[in-house]
Amino acid sequence: MLESDKRLFLRLGDRVFHVAYEQWGLGAVVEVMTSVVPGGTCLVRILFEDGKQRTFNNDMDSELCCCYLGLRKNWRFDFGDTPRVSRSPRRSIGQR
Repeated sequence: MLESDKRLFLRLGDRVFHVAYEQWGLGAVVEVMTSVVPGGTCLVRILFEDGKQRTFNNDMDSELCCCYLGLRKNWRFDFGDTPRVSRSPRRSIGQR
């Protein structure tokens, strides 16, 4: 299996949280390590808000992958000061 054939769960810069350890806070992927050796390990290092870096298995084909052990991507988006866009009123067919 080539490095490009590995099924990785997380990529550099992804935001994550752990469902069992809320006290860690949100985390960001700061390093991805993928072995080029056949059968080698895929690891990901995450820096959490509590200031600690933690390392997890990142290979989705492994039972020990962090996605199966409680690590989740943070899909919440903060649009902050983004202005709301309103639609123009709809016209019925035949109106101009």
